[in-house]
Amino acid sequence: MGAVKQLISSKVISEGLRYIEKDPMENMPKLLDWAEKIIVRDNHKRMLETFRKVVDDPESNWYKLIERYFDELSPETRKKFLINYMVNAGMVGIPIQYKMMEKYNCNVPWAILIDPTSACNLNCTGCWAAEYDRTDSLSYEILDRVIREGKNLGIYMYIFSGGEPLVRKKDLIKLAKEHSDCSFLSFTNATLVDEELAKTLGEIGNFGLAISVEGFEEETDMRRGKGTYKKVIEAMDLLKKAGVVFGFSTCYHRNNTYSIATEEYIDFLIEKGCMFGWYFTYIPIGKDAVVDLMVTPEQREYMYHQIRYLRTKKPIFLLDFWNDGEYVHGCIAGGKRYIHINANGDVEPCAFIHYANVNIKNVSLIEALQSPLFMEYKENMPFNKNHLRPCPLLDNPEKLKNMVNRSKAYSTQPIDREDVEDLVLKTEEAARAWAETADRLWRKHLEEKEKKLAKV
Repeated sequence: MGAVKQLISSKVISEGLRYIEKDPMENMPKLLDWAEKIIVRDNHKRMLETFRKVVDDPESNWYKLIERYFDELSPETRKKFLINYMVNAGMVGIPIQYKMMEKYNCNVPWAILIDPTSACNLNCTGCWAAEYDRTDSLSYEILDRVIREGKNLGIYMYIFSGGEPLVRKKDLIKLAKEHSDCSFLSFTNATLVDEELAKTLGEIGNFGLAISVEGFEEETDMRRGKGTYKKVIEAMDLLKKAGVVFGFSTCYHRNNTYSIATEEYIDFLIEKGCMFGWYFTYIPIGKDAVVDLMVTPEQREYMYHQIRYLRTKKPIFLLDFWNDGEYVHGCIAGGKRYIHINANGDVEPCAFIHYANVNIKNVSLIEALQSPLFMEYKENMPFNKNHLRPCPLLDNPEKLKNMVNRSKAYSTQPIDREDVEDLVLKTEEAARAWAETADRLWRKHLEEKEKKLAKV
């Protein structure tokens, strides 16, 4: 039934897109009318109504983002984004995921983050993958199997990390072509992007990039190596020319927080072609991690306010992996919305939580989702009633320690197998410091929410 609905939905949207291409913004309401015919979930219906309001306001930043979608992306990218991302990964896939959750009594994610390789041509400070063996890699057959099993569970979104995923670009392009009904995104340092790769991505349409950048030249080269920033900018120019959907991925830490969310920074990245931006805060992973790079409560609060401000002003979709907990009801890891499979095959609840019970080489995807650590996540979520304190490592370290110990999960870091007791010692002070600020922000959020409800 799901496959039939997917086929019908894809045809409806494809026909609609062909119709509106001649005058996209003028005909956008008709595309939304077609979309309404295939929506089943209430939250998707609410999102559709929000889109209708956006289309009626040409001065809004969201209207201008939609204009950028039609002006800057290749025809195949536009088509695949609507069909693969909006329809397959959203309208069709999510209802299937919820059915599978009930059937198997476990979390089923919306997206799978998987590392094709741990090899990388850079050595960035604080990288979550730095503690993995640089020789690890997953075979094409394993990658393909995970995607096939994932689609049976309603998962149509696949994200590559590493290492540097584009070390395996031939295999990744082959996967994107083989699974042309899925959306693919790769985190990348962008130093391996050339004109040929950009052209190919623009032609296949279902493969985007999240480019790691830490600010302007000084900040980026400080963490990623001299000359990296110039290569990143060259890559962005090539990708924009080819109509590839891409954005930026920025790790904010104590030394760069006030420079990576300024209007100047965002305006520059929009001009370069970024359609989205994904912010992560620095996490001290590994025994030799630099704890002093963790942000202060004041810096994290700055990001909380600044990203929300920029969302109302700029034609770009911005996310903050930790500070957006209020929108997703806490942590999204452990299969709630995503999982991580490292290059050795260990199935981890999160890219920053290097513990596991099983290896994907030895079990099916659904068996991995039913593993003890993942079931601990399911039973204990949310880790805090305050969704601005969502993370079991950064915000609720005692919760992570208990889950790892109860599940008897093993460390997946071959270089330094870090005991969970040692890991959480690094974040306990930061968690206490943030709690006071987060609780104040959460109380204000709830008060504002109550006022809005009272007006309705």
